[in-house]
Amino acid sequence: MPELPEVEALAGYLRQRAVGRRVDRLEVAAISALKTYDPAPAAVAGRAVIDARRHGKFLDVVFDGGLHLVVHLARAGWLHYREAFASTVPLRPGKGPIALRVRLDDGSGFDLTEAGTQKKLAAYLVTDPQVVPGVAKLGPDALSADLATFAGALRSRRGQVKGVLTDQAVLAGVGNAYSDEILHAAKLSPFALTDRLTDDQCATLHAATRRVLGDAVTRSLGQRAAELKGEKRSGLKVHARTGLPCPVCGDTVREVSFADSSLQYCPTCQTGGKPLADRRLSKLVR
Repeated sequence: MPELPEVEALAGYLRQRAVGRRVDRLEVAAISALKTYDPAPAAVAGRAVIDARRHGKFLDVVFDGGLHLVVHLARAGWLHYREAFASTVPLRPGKGPIALRVRLDDGSGFDLTEAGTQKKLAAYLVTDPQVVPGVAKLGPDALSADLATFAGALRSRRGQVKGVLTDQAVLAGVGNAYSDEILHAAKLSPFALTDRLTDDQCATLHAATRRVLGDAVTRSLGQRAAELKGEKRSGLKVHARTGLPCPVCGDTVREVSFADSSLQYCPTCQTGGKPLADRRLSKLVR
């Protein structure tokens, strides 16, 4: 799933390439992806792209006249920028990966695509991003929150720190991959309880969050959209590295699996050398 660094990089790429161009047309190929009907897609035709922003993991393409195309890429969504399209024929609704296409006046543009069968990519054409339900409920931004804001948000929700860190209503922008990386950098168990974190642990976790996300943004900015996924993988130390050696201590990276996701961690760095059992059975001291 694209998280804060990738969405920030996509917004940066659009600022470089699309800002100043006018929209030829917005085409909707997956009717279920567009969650709004007023304004209609035709309303963006002729409008200039004036900015691209990020709200947590939401991408916000801003057009003159106060229109916003706000997109959540979900687990399998992505943005593909095209210097030129193979055909000028409008897209037809179908079963392909393209959900929406934005054609610009110089012949370039971008597709919003989604792989797989679980179509959860969501796009909203609105006059105010705050009317998008997911944006309206976002907590403070994980990258920009100061320590007091970060600690207050984290402690506002009692639970295992892995789950709380990825709750967008608590802190915006962190998903499954970067939460694993942040907890590894902070040397903290993913099962640690937020109401038991000391002030020092909160400070360490805040610093790790800023460092991990900041480094990822720095690596990603300037990359082409097509290169971002590879850039993300290259920077990961524990996430999706089950069975490989931890680059910090050399211990084997372990995994805990859930119904539809998994987490990765290093026992030596994070849990005192003890492997975590199933989430419900773990007896480790938090």
